Amino acid sequence: MEDEIYNNLSGFKPEKVLVTGASGFIGGHITRCLVEQGVNVSCLARKGSDLRFISHLPVEIIVGDITEKDSLNASFKGMDAIIHSAGKVSDWGCYESFYHANVEGTHNVLQAALDNSIKRVIITGSVSSYGEENYHGLKDESFPYNSHYPYFLDRILPSGMNHYRDTKAISTRESVDFAHKHGLNLIVLEPVWVYGENEFSSGFYEYVKSVKSGAFLMPGNHSNTFPVIYAGDLARAYWLALTSHLEGVQRIVLGNPSTEKMNRIYQLFCKEAGLRKPFLLPKCITYPIGFVLELIYSTFRAKKPPLLTRARVNMFYDSIGFDISKATQLLQFGNLVPLEDGIKRTVQWYRDNNFL
Repeated sequence: MEDEIYNNLSGFKPEKVLVTGASGFIGGHITRCLVEQGVNVSCLARKGSDLRFISHLPVEIIVGDITEKDSLNASFKGMDAIIHSAGKVSDWGCYESFYHANVEGTHNVLQAALDNSIKRVIITGSVSSYGEENYHGLKDESFPYNSHYPYFLDRILPSGMNHYRDTKAISTRESVDFAHKHGLNLIVLEPVWVYGENEFSSGFYEYVKSVKSGAFLMPGNHSNTFPVIYAGDLARAYWLALTSHLEGVQRIVLGNPSTEKMNRIYQLFCKEAGLRKPFLLPKCITYPIGFVLELIYSTFRAKKPPLLTRARVNMFYDSIGFDISKATQLLQFGNLVPLEDGIKRTVQWYRDNNFL
C-alpha cells in the first residue's frame, strides 16, 4: 500500500535535491524521507546548527543561510529541485526577525532557484495564513488569507504569533506572484500543526513536559477541534509533491483527513507518557494570566516566551479545521500513521533520547 502511494504519481524524477532547514523539525523528516527514496540530498544548514537528527544520514551538508543571498547561488548549482523548509517558526520575537527569515529568506531561495534554472521548487507555507480564529467549518485553499488575530491590546502589545502568521502569509503571496511572473514551477505546501519525533516548538512536547513537572491544571475545554499531522506523513507528502506531474503554481493544504478534538490529542499524549491528564481551566481564568505574563516578558525583553501567552491560551479554546481534499485529489495523499500510533512513536522517541 505504501509503495503504491509513493509511486503512483511519478512524473518528475529528481536526482539531486537541496533541502533548506534540514536540521530543523520538519526539514529533518523531509531529508530522511528523501534518503529512503534513494535521492541524492544536500542539506543547507546554518553554521553551528544542531545536526543530530540528520547526522547519521548519507547527505551532503552545505553551510549556508537563506538570509545571505549571495551564498545561495553556489549552493543551488546542479540541483534538480529545492525543498524550502527553513524559516523562523515561533510565537516570540520581533517582527523584523520574522520578516527577515520568512519573507526575505524565501525570496532569496526563489531567486537563486530561478538563477540556476531549477526545475521544481517546493516551499513550506502555513495554514495559519488563513487565520486561526474560532471557526467551526473547514477552510481550504479558496479561503482568503486572514492571518492577523485581533488579540486584546494587540496594537500596544503585538503578538509574536501574529508576526509568524503575517510573514508566512506575505511570503506565500509574494512567492506565488514571483513564480507566475518568472514561469517557475512552484508548489506551496501548507501543513496544519505538526507533531512527531524531534518536535520541541509546536506545543505538544511542552505540554507533556509541563504535566510531568507536576502541572495538574491546564487551559482547555472538551469541544474545540484541532488539526494535526504526523511529521512522517507530512514528509511523505513532500515526496509526493516533488515527484508529481504538477506544473505551474499550486497551493496545497496538508493534514489528517479528520480533525480531532484537542482534548483527545492531549489525552493520548498523557496516556503514552504514563501521566494523568490535568484538569481543564476555563478561558476566563487562563487568558488574563497569559496576557499578564506576556506583558511582563515583553517589557523585560525576555529571549524566551512564558508558558502562557494570549496566542497560546486561544489555541486551547478555538476550534480550527481544514479541508485536505486538494491534497487527496492532486497528490493522492492520505495519512498512513493513525493518530494513536503517531503519538506513541513520538513519546517513545522522547523517552529514548532522554527528553522525558
